[in-house]
Amino acid sequence: MANTQEFFDYITSGYATKGDAITLGAAMLEGKTITNALVRVPLKTLNRHGLIAGATGTGKTKTLQVLAENLSDKGIPVLLMDMKGDLSGIAEPSPGHVKIDERHAQIGIPFESKKFPVEILTISEQNGVRLRATVSEFGPVLISRILELSEAQSGVMAILFKYCDDHKLPLLDLKDLKKIIQYASDEGKDDIASEYGRISPATSGAILRKIVALEQQGGDLFFGEKSFETDDLLRVNDNGLGYINIVRLTDIQDRPQLFSTFMLCLLAEIYATFPEQGDSERPELVIFIDEAHLIFKEASSALINQIESIVKLIRSKGVGLYFVTQNPTDVPDAVLSQLGLKVQHALRAFTAKDRKAIKLTAENYPLSDYYETDEVLTALGIGEALVSALNEKGIPTPLAATLMRAPMSRMDVLEPSELKELLDSSALIKKYNEEVDRESAYELLNKKIETAHQEEAKEKAAQERDAAKKSTSRSSSSRSRKTTSTWEKVLTSPTVIRSVLGILTKMIK
Repeated sequence: MANTQEFFDYITSGYATKGDAITLGAAMLEGKTITNALVRVPLKTLNRHGLIAGATGTGKTKTLQVLAENLSDKGIPVLLMDMKGDLSGIAEPSPGHVKIDERHAQIGIPFESKKFPVEILTISEQNGVRLRATVSEFGPVLISRILELSEAQSGVMAILFKYCDDHKLPLLDLKDLKKIIQYASDEGKDDIASEYGRISPATSGAILRKIVALEQQGGDLFFGEKSFETDDLLRVNDNGLGYINIVRLTDIQDRPQLFSTFMLCLLAEIYATFPEQGDSERPELVIFIDEAHLIFKEASSALINQIESIVKLIRSKGVGLYFVTQNPTDVPDAVLSQLGLKVQHALRAFTAKDRKAIKLTAENYPLSDYYETDEVLTALGIGEALVSALNEKGIPTPLAATLMRAPMSRMDVLEPSELKELLDSSALIKKYNEEVDRESAYELLNKKIETAHQEEAKEKAAQERDAAKKSTSRSSSSRSRKTTSTWEKVLTSPTVIRSVLGILTKMIK
């Protein structure tokens, strides 16, 4: 049996911090909670990303909720991807429970019931603040990767974006993008070919089909105006609490391409607009991606590479990314290697494949003199997890089986009336939910085509009038020539001449 005091000192020194930190719970030894052996994560390292994993029903969502609440409590805004629709309760305080009090007594910290400022966002037809982005903001490279275009197709996409830039044709939504592709294959093919080279109709058709596929997943709702400004994710309320922005995604679980498109756009926009922070004392924004496997599901290697690059670079902007999924193997190794905080809830070994996955998972955690990691992973109860973080120097903390603290807010969804009240009070809904459909490539190209058709009709009409005039002129000339010719024949006739001479001779006599 391990020495309890020795373990207590080991955990306490391993999780000691000089700066501000978030307490996750208390460490456990041989299934028993060691009161006041607090497992704490420094705010300074929360932009080093993280993973929350575990089987269904083991407490992943509650861990996400605890982290989000404590970040908000320290004035740090949060963005949550709510795939199951069970996080809206953060807007209301926990009703409390005797078991929660018992849990916190074991941990050694008091329980506080509290609600937090919440903003409900949406990229689909659900109620909430509309999240949109324009096609132009994506650019040809990102659009090509999202649509999984070939090298030749990507080259055509770059040409079309260049043509629109040169001719001041805004690309705002998928309607605009489809129109420019159709224009390049029909009325504008000669115009574009003269400046940028000819575009194959087969290539245009292939791109168009992929755009239609994205449109059918709901892309037409996401692309457009008014574009969401990422600075609105950084709001803090009058009491100094950071807003918890919840993106409701319950109706897009079967549309992974739309989810990947949204996440990639959001991360790229944040990286492009946020200033460099370096190693600051606290993150500017923390993003939690629930059901993270949906980002990587059926994603092309190009898309995964783009996400990997952003994960590696966005830390310097003061942004932390936290992936929530059932198994760490759902996340690519290149991304997994960038995650500083790991909270691993229980895994279940029902099959040989499960047991193999557990052994692989155990290898992602530091070695410990106090735990057989693969055994602990299957023995953890609900609301318990293996934790490994980074200390303020960036060194991994000791592995700790942890009794996790309970959320301060409601562990359930809002009632419809509560949700309506929350949405009615939103300042962002007033800002973003008015649809804007200003003149863009679709309308401008239609005007251009219509003008060309009108000019063509005018030119044709003019040609027909000219042809008619020429025809009339030729006809008159022909009749004139015939009349003159007959008169001349009469005047030059010998009979007429002799008759005229005869009359003149008689008059003289």
